[in-house]
Amino acid sequence: MDMLWSGWGDPARAKPLPDTVIGLLRDTLGVKPRPNAPVALGEVTVPETRLEPAARRALAAALDGSDEGTGSGADGGEGHVRTDPETRIRHTRGKSTPDLLRIRDGDVTDVPEAVLYPASHDQVLAVLRACAEHGLAVVPFGGGTSVVGGLAPGRPRPFVALDLRRMDRLLALDPVSRTATLQPGLRAPQAEALLGAHGFTLGHFPQSYEWATIGGFAATRSSGQASAGYGRFDEMVLALTLATPEGTLDTGRAPRSAAGPDLRQLVLGSEGAFGVITSVTVRIRPVPRTRVHEGWRFDSFEQGVAALRRLAQDGPRPTVLRLSDETETLIGLAQPEAIGSGTAQPAGCTAVAGYEGTEEDTAYRRQGAAAVLRACGGTPLGEEPGRNWAHGRFSAPYLRDSLLDAGALAETLETATFWSRVPELYTAVRDALTVTLTRAGTPPLVMCHISHIYENGASLYFTVVSAQGDGDPVAHWTRAKHAANEAILAAGGTITHHHAVGTDHRDWYVREIGPLGTDALRAVKQRLDPAGILSPGVLLPAD
Repeated sequence: MDMLWSGWGDPARAKPLPDTVIGLLRDTLGVKPRPNAPVALGEVTVPETRLEPAARRALAAALDGSDEGTGSGADGGEGHVRTDPETRIRHTRGKSTPDLLRIRDGDVTDVPEAVLYPASHDQVLAVLRACAEHGLAVVPFGGGTSVVGGLAPGRPRPFVALDLRRMDRLLALDPVSRTATLQPGLRAPQAEALLGAHGFTLGHFPQSYEWATIGGFAATRSSGQASAGYGRFDEMVLALTLATPEGTLDTGRAPRSAAGPDLRQLVLGSEGAFGVITSVTVRIRPVPRTRVHEGWRFDSFEQGVAALRRLAQDGPRPTVLRLSDETETLIGLAQPEAIGSGTAQPAGCTAVAGYEGTEEDTAYRRQGAAAVLRACGGTPLGEEPGRNWAHGRFSAPYLRDSLLDAGALAETLETATFWSRVPELYTAVRDALTVTLTRAGTPPLVMCHISHIYENGASLYFTVVSAQGDGDPVAHWTRAKHAANEAILAAGGTITHHHAVGTDHRDWYVREIGPLGTDALRAVKQRLDPAGILSPGVLLPAD
């Protein structure tokens, strides 16, 4: 099933906001109903494809043949070159709030000329060669969940979307080494099912879990909600295969090596700008025998941050560890499906701690972590808050859609820094968003939580809700995001912790790594992609 073309996920799961919430948005934030309903899919006008006949023949030839039992069908590769309007619309941009606002207004200025469906590494190589020959840009497309402008070229030019859904197999599993080799088009739930049949799990559960793909996780340095226990996705990757217009790059011969710089790290986070990831070897772990989540209350965000730091640095570390600030706790954002239900939220800040593993290990870590949390001023809330979070942890994007339907502006952004700088970064970003949107006549609700913890620091994940303003809501949010990005760099944070760079963060990313770092990455791109066809303008400014 495809994602909703003009929103997130499964259309059947979208729910309108309760009247009480709509009234609250109106009375406290000045949210007004949308002046016009979003356009219907059939009402979107898509220009005729500019794909020339010679280029189409070359692409069809690249996708012809079969690969290990995957045939191309009676019409050969032509059946895997799609130029119909609906397919092209469904591959237009990603799922950020600006993306959704534009597509709901029928704006398809970033529509691909065609959507291609390769089935193998060799077919991807052939497609890249054909595109380079015919001057077509290529944007890899996994689950379509990008929220940073990563699924359209950073400057207008004809491009094709390379949908990897046919590359959806478990290629190898080594139970002795506990590794698995996966194709990039596997959606996370499919990957978990395939691994689970052998008694293993990847343990990677980001908010995009239901729709995102293995290749997307690697290309964006994804981080899952259980990263405190399982680690980030880039920490799980042992080997990668990358298809480029210049050939194949294979990385990773051992779990660790001293053989020069680690080229895996060059590919991880490259967002399709250097090549197309066609296989990923990851470390896997046994399916946990038990899972338990619980809630804790702290008087203040500062107190909760200190408690999380203690656990991150001294242990025992939970598998999941999150902390909502006072505003997010009051609103109940950790349980999106219950917002507006009238359920009272505890004062102060709520933390969620989760434990997975064997019964013995889970009990040991839970008991030890509880002692630390109590010593830091925490009050146990029992398992219900943890169960509620676990039940609704993939629901927040649906809430964002409902807020947009009601005429509100809703978006998220994230960053990370060292523990000593967390208070400064937290205040700087909140102030930047609040001041910018208030001056524009739309005072916001700004919420935050710590979503990932490390020995040396943590990530901060902000959610912003306000009125859309009387003008262009995309421009309205862009100004606020610009102010937040400037505040992040000024306060010593990284421009993105797990959403990736895309085009939205690109200009701040090149400032973060500096001119020499930017030139070094340009040199890599020039060697792997001399024609500049791979995701131009994503990650690095287009020449």
